[in-house]
Amino acid sequence: MKRPLRLRLVLRDLGAGAAFGAMAVSGQLPLWVLGVFLLSLVLALSDVRIVARHARLSAVLLLIAAVLLGLRLTSGAMNAVVAACAFAGLISAQRMLSTPDSSADGQTHLTGLLMVAGGAALSGDMTYALCLIAFGVLASLSLALGVVEAAVPDGEPVPVRSVLLPLSGGLSFAVAGAMAFFILFPRLNWAMVGPRSAPGFGAVSSAGFSDTVRLGGAGTIKSNPRVVLRATLTPDPGREELDAYWVGRTYDTFDGQEWTNVVGAQRTERQITLRPASDTLLHQRVELLPAYGGRTLVALESPSRLGNALALTPTGTRASTVQLHGGGEVRFTITAPAYTYEAYSLPPNAKADASSGLRAEERDQLLALPEHLDPRVAQLAASVLDGEKEPLAAARKLVSHLQRDYAYTLEQGGSLEDPLADFLFARKAGHCEHFATALTVLLRTQGISARLATGFFGGARMDGGYLVRAGDAHAWTHVFVPGRGFVTVDATPPSHRTSQGFELIEKLLALYEAVEGRWRQSVVDYSFRDQFELASKLVRPPRRTAEGAATSSRLPPMRAWVTAAVVAFLVWRLGRIVARWPRRALRLEATRFLDRVDALLARAHVPRREDESLEDLTTRLARDGHPLALALTPLTRRYLEARFGGRALREGEAEHLLRTLRRALDAEAARHAHKPDEQAGPTARAS
Repeated sequence: MKRPLRLRLVLRDLGAGAAFGAMAVSGQLPLWVLGVFLLSLVLALSDVRIVARHARLSAVLLLIAAVLLGLRLTSGAMNAVVAACAFAGLISAQRMLSTPDSSADGQTHLTGLLMVAGGAALSGDMTYALCLIAFGVLASLSLALGVVEAAVPDGEPVPVRSVLLPLSGGLSFAVAGAMAFFILFPRLNWAMVGPRSAPGFGAVSSAGFSDTVRLGGAGTIKSNPRVVLRATLTPDPGREELDAYWVGRTYDTFDGQEWTNVVGAQRTERQITLRPASDTLLHQRVELLPAYGGRTLVALESPSRLGNALALTPTGTRASTVQLHGGGEVRFTITAPAYTYEAYSLPPNAKADASSGLRAEERDQLLALPEHLDPRVAQLAASVLDGEKEPLAAARKLVSHLQRDYAYTLEQGGSLEDPLADFLFARKAGHCEHFATALTVLLRTQGISARLATGFFGGARMDGGYLVRAGDAHAWTHVFVPGRGFVTVDATPPSHRTSQGFELIEKLLALYEAVEGRWRQSVVDYSFRDQFELASKLVRPPRRTAEGAATSSRLPPMRAWVTAAVVAFLVWRLGRIVARWPRRALRLEATRFLDRVDALLARAHVPRREDESLEDLTTRLARDGHPLALALTPLTRRYLEARFGGRALREGEAEHLLRTLRRALDAEAARHAHKPDEQAGPTARAS
């Protein structure tokens, strides 16, 4: 039996790995399935085919795995699509480790297709697209090498190098054709099938929100560079860095250790109104990414309305109502990996008197102090304020004191009995929660109403919108000013309010998010309307001003250059195809040569099995040690080169090869003629 080509098996197994990756990027496969497949892939790439020696045991293990997945499915612990994807991955692993043959190859590629389809149902992430392309290229190369390998007789080397170049060109043309097909033909929007539902790209879901804010912990989230929020603002500020606060919730009760709220859930609606609107609201279209991992809606300060929410679940897009909780927090009522919603906020410096919306117990809590507050806190506040009672002026005095005499650090000790006193009088260093807590409590000791707010600060410009990172999670203070409402005052040093992660990592992740955003806009959400708009842009003339002058330059627009380049490429490819037409004559000559070979073999009664090609016959005779194989091997090779490789038969070469075959047939017939006890002719030996 001919040993399979090692490169083909490696490409096959890597293709299966890429197909499995298309599912794995969703983050929904069980960890044990990931472990089993990765181990199988490593063994397969190392050419350790353990299933070849333990086929029955592997079948029993597959049956056990199917039962386990079925039990989790029936108990509701696992989604049906996830269970099917997990089992497809296990089957693929078993096939990769089996004896390499045509059956195992076909089943491995088939399960690869199933895994790619499963990945499409689980994720629309850009990483899925990379896995899809990798699977298509690797599996195609493996299949093509399999065809070439089968056509080469035993003992002959497979011309890998000469084959890979035309295969690569063909694959490139096929990918370009697939892209053209995608652009030209209508399709359904991906949101009707199911969006991505996993953090992706090594993300760890972290919203920075919880029901409480407890002092004393390390501010590790400030170093997390993962983008958790995308927002498009109207009107667009147009700034590269957004100097703004994204509020999620506020806290009014501090017990010396942690902040909480006195009011729970209040009402559930399609849209929540937090404060009266003005004529110039700032509109935000917000997408909370899977890595966000929370259910709290965030909006620019000061939010007026939040709603029109969609939950992006693994089974599709669902409308979600929102629920108002204490501290002005608005939550989604549906748990999902990602959400989109709309928010409207008052413009900066607008009067947002929210006192009318506060309950009596909430207003009282704005001055509440911990039961065992260190008396030095009130003394410090009185000393710094020196009699100042105007809320905003007092807050600014305290901010100047804190930023001047206290340091910012993410390193904190363990649990402390009085973390606020430790920050103010011992360590004199902390992160945003310490600064915000200190400012809020210092104000309250002097009879000035204040509360703690949490959310995000900043936003980096990207592709017409803004990206907010997990490291932008922040805490600050709301000071209540009569006649104006709550005013944001931030005691944290300005240089430490945004993400504290590595700049290089942040740039790489921002680039990834930008590319992924373009992928989702151009591919995932690409629909018939986008096709129509694309066609309109390509043919629509430039708009003109009232004076009749074109608004664009005299040179054609960039899209015209791109269109011309695409057309030129297609014309070039068409020219290459036309240039290959003379090869038809070569193929006809090779076909006539094959007909003459078949006629000689038929007259000599050399049997041909049903649907057996010349190369298959040559391989079989060589395997059986038949003398005719010596004459058929070079003849078959030259036929394949003339038929598929473009190497025409030289003048007289066909006759020479046929004479060699004719002499071999005559010699075989003569040899059998001297053996009267055997059947005449080479039939018995060739069967």
